[in-house]
Formats: sequence, structure tokens, C-alpha cells
Amino acid sequence: MKLAIFDLDETLIAGDSASLWLTFLVNRKLAPAEILEQERHLMAAYYQGRMDMDAYMALTLAPIRHWQQRDLAPLVDEFVEQDILPLVYPAALERLAWHTARGHERLIISATGEHLVKPIARALGVDHAIGIQLECCDGVYNGRTHGVYSYQQGKLVRLQEWLEQQALRPSHSYGYSDSLNDLPLLEFVDTPFAVNPGDHLARLARERNWSCLDWEL
Repeated sequence: MKLAIFDLDETLIAGDSASLWLTFLVNRKLAPAEILEQERHLMAAYYQGRMDMDAYMALTLAPIRHWQQRDLAPLVDEFVEQDILPLVYPAALERLAWHTARGHERLIISATGEHLVKPIARALGVDHAIGIQLECCDGVYNGRTHGVYSYQQGKLVRLQEWLEQQALRPSHSYGYSDSLNDLPLLEFVDTPFAVNPGDHLARLARERNWSCLDWEL
């Protein structure tokens, strides 16, 4: 079995799904407008590789605290259709199809909450998805997370946990990401691809003879 692993934000799509989700909620008056500026401040730290994930998740999950899973799901589906699918890179769809045609398993793994990652993966026809795990009590989100964050080294930890749970031992693995935060993942796979990399990741890719992909809408 061969496995293709894709980051989500700024890799498969031209944007950040969690940021877009907050904008969607604000536009629906389901979250306060000031949350957008607070989130932008935290995201600046993300791009520098030093995000406070506890603070970020507390902020971004606050609007869905006390929501029933069954009530949130159709809202997320609407968001995916309206705001995510138009941002999917055509070349990303081609690459997903390329792996499918060869019988490869495909996995999306993201530092975004699973309440967004899994529906996005489903909309893209990807069977497997890993996101940050959200706590629920009797089907109600409580605004907290559990488990290891699928962020930086934690993304690799979650991947290895998933492989063990699925009893999978890939004979070859491919990895796609735009972010230096995913360096542990890119170093783990057999064939890494840097997608629209920033200067630092592009330099590392050149030094290590990794392929760089230029995807655009």
C-alpha cells in the first residue's frame, strides 16, 4: 500500500480554513467581529512557527461551544460548499486524482479542528482525515480539545497513531505541504513535495532535492 499525505491550508486550498470559518460565522452573526483581529494576531505567530495552540484553539472554538454536533454539521457543509471548494487548487485536484488512479490511499492531516477537516476531506472525495480532536459531551461541543495537536511534531505523532490504528504499513509515502511547520512530516515521508513554499522551506527543499510545486487558482 502507498500513502499520499496532504496538508490542507495553503496546500490543497488557497487560504486558511479556520480563518475562513470564523469570517463565515461573523458574517452570520454567530461570532463577534473582534474575533477576527484576535485570530489574525495569533496567526502571525503561526507563520513564525511559535503559535500558542492552546490560546488559538480556545479562541476559535468559543463560537461553537454549546452547539449540538447535528446542528453544526449542515452549517459546516454550507461553509465548505460556499467558501472552501472555490479555493481548491486545480493542480491539487489533479494530484489527488493521480494518486487515486494508482490505487494509493489518501490522507489529509491538518492543524485545524476535525469539525472542519473531515467535512472538507469528504467534499474532496478523500476517505481519510486527521484534525485536532474536539471534545463533545452528549453530542454537544464544549469548546475544548483532547489528544495531541496535529501541529508541527504532533502532526507526525497523530499520523503514526493513525497508521497503528488502521494497521497500515505503507510501502511508500508521499507528503505535500506549504509550511515549515510541517518539516517533521516532510522529513518522514519517502517523497516530499513543498507546495508554494516560503523562502525558508524553498531553500531547504533545494538543499535536500525535494520537489517544489507551484499551484495557483
